[in-house]
Amino acid sequence: MNSDNSSIHNRNIPQPIREQDGAGGTDPGPRDVMRDIENPDMLVPPVTDHGGVPNAKFSFSDTHMRLQPGGWARQVTTKELPISVSLAGVNMRLNPGGVREMHWHTANEWAFMLTGRARITAVDQDGRNFVDDVGPGDLWFFPAGIPHSIQGLVDGCEFLLIFDQGDFSENNTFSVSDWFAHTPIEVLSANFGVPERAFSNIAPEEKYIFPADVPGALESDIVTSPAGVVPHIFSHQMVRQQPIQSLGGRVWIADANKFPATTISAALVEVEPGGMREMHWHPNADEWQYYIQGTARMTLFAAQGTANTFNYRAGDVGYVPMVWGHYIQNTGDKKLIFLEIFKSPQYADVSLNQWMALTPPELVEANLNVGSDVISRLSKTKNPVVKYPTS
Repeated sequence: MNSDNSSIHNRNIPQPIREQDGAGGTDPGPRDVMRDIENPDMLVPPVTDHGGVPNAKFSFSDTHMRLQPGGWARQVTTKELPISVSLAGVNMRLNPGGVREMHWHTANEWAFMLTGRARITAVDQDGRNFVDDVGPGDLWFFPAGIPHSIQGLVDGCEFLLIFDQGDFSENNTFSVSDWFAHTPIEVLSANFGVPERAFSNIAPEEKYIFPADVPGALESDIVTSPAGVVPHIFSHQMVRQQPIQSLGGRVWIADANKFPATTISAALVEVEPGGMREMHWHPNADEWQYYIQGTARMTLFAAQGTANTFNYRAGDVGYVPMVWGHYIQNTGDKKLIFLEIFKSPQYADVSLNQWMALTPPELVEANLNVGSDVISRLSKTKNPVVKYPTS
């Protein structure tokens, strides 16, 4: 016990003591030191934090991993992150040839490819079909009720799925193998016009993710439909767009203006070291975040003197309710990359900097008790990713 207590006072181990005002005191343990190191602004909140904001952070590393013969899946819903009422997320890996079986959902599905390549297929209610290959930075969108499938190509793939129901569970999927397994054989025989023996080897339960051979060239999987192909393509090459270049990084925005099929909008944000996603809010939807690379911190301003700061790293999910003020600051020495995702076909944000710049300066000075040095640096155009002074 004595050795454990003495080690906890090592100067390299953070303590819940705030330097500015001396508030707090040492924590001799028991404690999870690694968690404290990962969450410095939660261990020692800034003096500006006040009140209680609902938890706005959850890591995919803390979720249940569903392991299958052809890959794996895990999810973050309102069960894991109660504040996330609008959207839910699934992180999935398919091995080479691994198939996320033919299925459909009660919710709209939006996806972002993280690594590798996949083949996606779908058929709409008018019998128009769709087959495409997608790679890193590509999106797809399948409306609720549209049957589809996903298959890993040569190196397999990993992707993020977003569903526009916060309490959605990937485990409640309508799977074709599950339906077959729970339909009388004589009904299957009558429906497809073949003898009952044709169904003697169907799976006894849902296959979900299963292994298969890697498919051949895309052209070999094209099936011609008499109704033609879907009029609004279900995939989109997000990172092929021209990004918005800003002072401290760049942003790609994909909404219905760029990707007509979608009802979910998103921004892929890169923030250079020494930069931050500027102070802003979103007037039309909650924001669901997924951190891909780097480390960050975000303060949520919930009005009425309430604000709390959270720390994020790769694999974490963040959440911001509609119109709550926030920023995302790169706290590391390498590029920060994350997704902002919204249950809205249109992307919209309001820049604090731009709002102040387009307001009479005397009014801004009177509101904030700031001088001309602040007013002169305000920008009338948005700079979504800014550089901030080092001292």
